[in-house]
Parts: sequence; structure tokens; C-alpha cells
Amino acid sequence: MSIANALNNAVSGLTAAARGTEVVSSNLANALTPGYGRRELELSPRVNAGNGGGVQIASVQRIVSNAVLADFRQSSAALGRSSAHHAFFAKFEASIGLPGETGSLTTLMSDLSSALTSAASRPDSEIRLQGVVDAAGDIAHKLRTISDSIQDSRSSADRQIAAQVTGLNSDLSEVARLNQKIIAERANGRDDSSLNDARQAVIDRIAQIVPIRELPRENGRVAIFTAGGLALLDSNKPLSLGFQPTGKLTPEIDERSALLGRLSIDGEIASATEINQLSGGSLIEQFRTRDEYGTAAQARVDAIARELHDRFADPTVDPSILAGAPGLFTDAGTSLDPSKEQGLAARLRLNANIDPRQGGELWRVRDGVNALAPGEVGNSIIITGLATGMDEARPYASGQAAISSGNLHGLAAAVITETGTSRLRSEARKTHDASLHDSLQGALFADAVDSDREMEMLLQLEKAYAANAKVIQAVNEMLDNILRI
Repeated sequence: MSIANALNNAVSGLTAAARGTEVVSSNLANALTPGYGRRELELSPRVNAGNGGGVQIASVQRIVSNAVLADFRQSSAALGRSSAHHAFFAKFEASIGLPGETGSLTTLMSDLSSALTSAASRPDSEIRLQGVVDAAGDIAHKLRTISDSIQDSRSSADRQIAAQVTGLNSDLSEVARLNQKIIAERANGRDDSSLNDARQAVIDRIAQIVPIRELPRENGRVAIFTAGGLALLDSNKPLSLGFQPTGKLTPEIDERSALLGRLSIDGEIASATEINQLSGGSLIEQFRTRDEYGTAAQARVDAIARELHDRFADPTVDPSILAGAPGLFTDAGTSLDPSKEQGLAARLRLNANIDPRQGGELWRVRDGVNALAPGEVGNSIIITGLATGMDEARPYASGQAAISSGNLHGLAAAVITETGTSRLRSEARKTHDASLHDSLQGALFADAVDSDREMEMLLQLEKAYAANAKVIQAVNEMLDNILRI
């Protein structure tokens, strides 16, 4: 080997060591950066006219486990879905209240029953009659509060859909832009690792909204499909999603309403098949919260409201009530049209005839809601009949009731049980998804930057740099000796 070859080899070694030091420093600097893929320097021998030609830098590899990353993204979508599902039922259960809790629906039902029993024992007592009015008013207010909470959850889901669609369109456009930049960087022979980091972070955000699969394409470009097979990005132009938020939702705006915002794809209303292809993440779960869970919960509460309305408007108990007329409870001041049960919980009001705050008289609790004059102060027949009606087991009037028959207490308890069961199931699913997500995130971190390993590599690079520098120093001394001859 000539002195010139020795010098060239040493220079190539210095170059490789310097580039390796740069890679290690980048790794250490980004040790805590989310989405950063650890870099490794790929070296290969350089051949020069059949002789040893030193070393050359083959490439800088970005170390990421594609299999773990794909599973992590699927777990992100599943966690987004279960979190949205759990959030709705947790809020719905909280609005109803747990049995025995002050202010819960079952507690207020028991309070009304107790107030009626107390008033029946002393129908002449205005204090006890006022207790009935207050207890009945509390129940009506509670049902309106529950209804408002349901509609608030639906409205929130509607806003979340709009925000996620906007974010999804923006992120898909960003991936398309990064694809083009990566193609350009590779064409110019430059390192595209940083662009890959940025693209991975964007795709990770998309995966929280819809479950996706990332497929490699030519020149470093990637395509994105949903787990259901819908192409979100497979060219320079991504799929365009559209959604117009509805605004504040009411019980009357259900999944059949023309007022409800719909998802569109490239300007066309999404079909049931396309919706199914997008399912599995938080986006479609928000649609289900708005259009399925929310409307079903409202129907359950409306069924309770109707049963209250009907049982306290029984002409056989209170002869002053004409057939079809309201009793203690009204539908926004009038009688209920059975065909318009939807949203009744939001409209349920105390009959003004018995409420002194609305100009009514307390004695009508005892003598009939439509009585023209006070009757015998010791007459408790109507009050006893109302109490009996609350406790009597009979088929429920509403087809949306949680169970087919029973008393008012049983109907309220059935809704709480059903809601609690749904909340517990969603909580278990969310816990499972969170655990899997954390586990896969840990597996990704295992491929991430290990500071101890990087410091060990830095020491090796330092030794290699020093050795190559020593070769150059030796060559320099040899040349000096020759020149001195």
C-alpha cells in the first residue's frame, strides 16, 4: 500500500467518524422528541483499483419497527373510539345520579312518593301539600336537566366531528406535501430522515381519528388507507372530507332530521359503506354518540317523562281531569300528544294550577288539579290514588321504556342499571385499549434513543477518530523524513 493510499484511507476514516459523531449528537439531542426515529450510520468498505480504499458512508438509517408502529396506530384509533364511547355514558350516568345519591332520579322519585304518603295522612296541611308540589317540580326539573345534558353531549360530538374533519383534511394535505419533499430530497441525494420524522408525527395524529394502514410507494412516498380499505391518500391529492356542524342540537333533531350535518367525501354525501370503512376511531364514534347513543338515551328519559305524565293524569284517580287532559305534569303547559313523545323530558312542566308560584292553589293537589273550589280538607282519596299510581305495576305507555312493565321506581332504576352497565363496559374497554396503547408505545420507545448506548458509540467514534488522526500524523512524519534526506 502506498503512502497516498494510507492517507486516503485515514481521511475516509476521519470523515466517517465525524459523520457518526453528528448522527450520535442528533440522537442525543432528540432523545425526548416524540416521533423521532433513532439514526444509525451504515458504513461499507471503499475499493480503490483492487486495493483497500478505506471506508465510505453507505447511508443513514432511520430505525423504526414498522410492525410495532402499525399496531400502535391501530391502538391509538381504538383508544380514541373507546374514550369517546366512555365519555358519553359516564356523563349520562352522572346526570341521572346513582341510587341513594342526593338529587339522583331514583332519590327524587322516592321523595315524591314519600311526600304523597305524608300529604295523604294530613291532607289539610298546606306544608305537606307544598311538599308534593316541590317534589313533583324537582322531578320535572331533573328530567329537563338530564335531557339538556344529553343534548349537550350530542352538540359536543357534533363540534368534535367538525374539528376532526378539519384536522384530518389538513393532516392529509401535509402528508402529501411531505411526500413530495422526500421525493425531492432523495433525488438530490440528501438525507430525508427529518422529513420522515415529521411525516410519522402527522400520520400518528391521523391514526387517532381513523384507523389507518400506511403503505410504501416509490421514491419514499407513502399511501394511506383506512383499516376498512378506503384510500385517504394514494396520489398527490388526498381525499377531501366535508362536514357542516349543526350547532345546538335539540331532542327533535335526530338521525332522520334534514337539519343534521352529514359527512361528505369529495363533495358527495358519504354512503353507509364509506362510513363503515372509516369506522374504528374517534370520528365515527362521535357520529354514533350524536346519532345513536344520544337519541337512545333521550328516548329512555322521554319514556320516564311520559309515564309520569300519564300516571298523574288518570281520570279514575282525579275526576276533575278530562280524558286526554294533563294532570300534575304537563307537556310545556298542555296535554301530551302521544305521537310527539320525542323530547318530552325537555318539555315536562309542573301544572300551573297546583303551583302557587305560577298562580295556582295548593288545595288542588288534594281536590283535583282542575277543581273549581276547595273540597273537604280531610279528603285524601286523590292523593292516596296518586301515591298508589306511582307504586302500581302495569305495562308502560311508551314503547321506548327500558323495560316493558312495572312501577315508576322500577322504570327509573332500569334506566340507571342499563346506563351503568354501558358505562362499566365502555370503561373496561377503554382501560384495555389504554393499556395496549401504553404497551405498544413502550415497544416503540425500545427502538428509540438509548442515551447510554449513544454515549458508548460516541466513545468508539472518538477512538476511531484518534486512530485515523494518528495514521495521518505518521504519514506526515514519514513525508517530513523523506524531504529531509
